[in-house]
Amino acid sequence: MDFQIHELKVTEFTRWDAFVEAAPGATFFHRSGWKVVLERAFGHSTHYLFAERNGRIEGILPLAQIKSILFGNTLVSTPFCVYGGIVANSIEAAELLRRRACDLARDLRVDALELRNLNPSNLAWPTKALYVTFRKEIDADPEANLQAIPRKQRAMVRKGINAGLESETDEGWQRFYRIYAESVRNLGTPVFPASLFRVLRQVFGEDCEVLMVTHEGRDIAGVMSFYFRDQVLPYYGGSVSQARALKGNDFMYWELMRKAGERGIRIFDYGRSKEGTGSYSFKKNWGFVPQPLYYENYLVKSDSIPEINPMNPKYQLFIKAWKKLPLPVANAIGPMLARSLG
Repeated sequence: MDFQIHELKVTEFTRWDAFVEAAPGATFFHRSGWKVVLERAFGHSTHYLFAERNGRIEGILPLAQIKSILFGNTLVSTPFCVYGGIVANSIEAAELLRRRACDLARDLRVDALELRNLNPSNLAWPTKALYVTFRKEIDADPEANLQAIPRKQRAMVRKGINAGLESETDEGWQRFYRIYAESVRNLGTPVFPASLFRVLRQVFGEDCEVLMVTHEGRDIAGVMSFYFRDQVLPYYGGSVSQARALKGNDFMYWELMRKAGERGIRIFDYGRSKEGTGSYSFKKNWGFVPQPLYYENYLVKSDSIPEINPMNPKYQLFIKAWKKLPLPVANAIGPMLARSLG
């Protein structure tokens, strides 16, 4: 029987996720729950494609369209996620999914189709050589993990410990959001809507965890992490200005690493960063080696890869101005802009 390409329905989420759990090339961002998150938190149209043969899913490709007057019209696998792209058991299934995605991109008249691959597809598609990811094995023994951190960074962790910082898991998302919203404003970035974090907790349950760092009873930093197989992915993080002197971020990521290792997690995925940025240097200081990401583009209406990122010089004035906004104003306006920055 030949392959058939279908769009995912709610009744098929369990089958989709079973494939994701078993497929070596799949990631947390391939899970069906992201379809719900993208639709419910951002209002974006999704097209989750899967290749089926003899009643068995043989390949998947999650896609969502982001259409904005300011930032263009793109079809992405997967927006607001660091990884995406095709995961398939065969070359034939992968090629059929790719063709369907290209047809869809043309039908939707998008500027470009972007696949956020961990590995290159060896096609002649233009590639955005901007991001790298940082992944490293961790141990069950906290002392082994601590000693694996380079000396200077290890000293920063110890300073946080000696400052009396404490960490705790929080069952909600509101405490984290207050810290996160202030942090991204200070970086000159529009904040995501609070509904995103509420929906993430609802959809992913125990696989979406919030770790808060406190000093003398006051929240100074927080991170929302995802768990997938034997991996932990600290994804959304933030801190207030007080945390810098107390080494709050250093302590926070150490505590996450320590707790994750003790619960059996073996891969600490620090996520993507842009080369030449502060976060890039921070992650390298932990002894993580940057690995290139292959964001490949199929151009439809655009003549070149859309550059919707803070490294684009045309956004620098916007970033500088945003940093000066009063926090209530930034929190009110930010979500309307952030929903288009996938």
